[in-house]
Amino acid sequence: MPATKTRYHHGDLRAACVRAAMELLEEGGETALSLRAVARRAGVSPAAPYRHYADREALVSAVAALGYRELAERVVAAHSSPSTPEQLASVANAYVQFALDRPALFRVMFSEPCDRDNDERNAATGAVSSYLGEIVGRAFPEADAEAMATAVWALVHGLASLHLDGKLEARTSAAVSRRVSAAVEALLSATGAIGARGAAAGAAAAGGAGQRG
Repeated sequence: MPATKTRYHHGDLRAACVRAAMELLEEGGETALSLRAVARRAGVSPAAPYRHYADREALVSAVAALGYRELAERVVAAHSSPSTPEQLASVANAYVQFALDRPALFRVMFSEPCDRDNDERNAATGAVSSYLGEIVGRAFPEADAEAMATAVWALVHGLASLHLDGKLEARTSAAVSRRVSAAVEALLSATGAIGARGAAAGAAAAGGAGQRG
């Protein structure tokens, strides 16, 4: 169904531009997004969006901020404080499903140039990063928090991208969920095994040193 044409109302130009941009993304993907197209969709002059957005990157940043907020809402709704493998898998699935539900928005968030000094976007991405950091702290208390957060994000984001780009089967949500859950559980099992082997090796080394002493 075609999106309803956005119309500018006095005092709400910024919001009208973002709504228009979101509509264009849904209809034509990221290539359809330009300040001129946004102005046309919002029913304003070509110069009007420049009152709030200096260039396309500034507009993309505003759109990406909305995307990060929606992503944060989805993963938190999956579980606000995950600690078990099943709970962690549900959060990972929420992330991947967001990418599949909102492909153009997902690509804009992660692939398009943006304004790195945009406070709104930085606050939104910071919320997602903070949530990820909390998850890692609970699930891997002995790991390097920053390194493990990067590894977990890379795994889940990679799964989202592979499904989105058709490299992994995504015809049914059930199939996607099974694959994502299996990947998360494999990571948890592997890191647990590594930790156990490391502890055993450390104990053996300490015992050998004691015997030599």
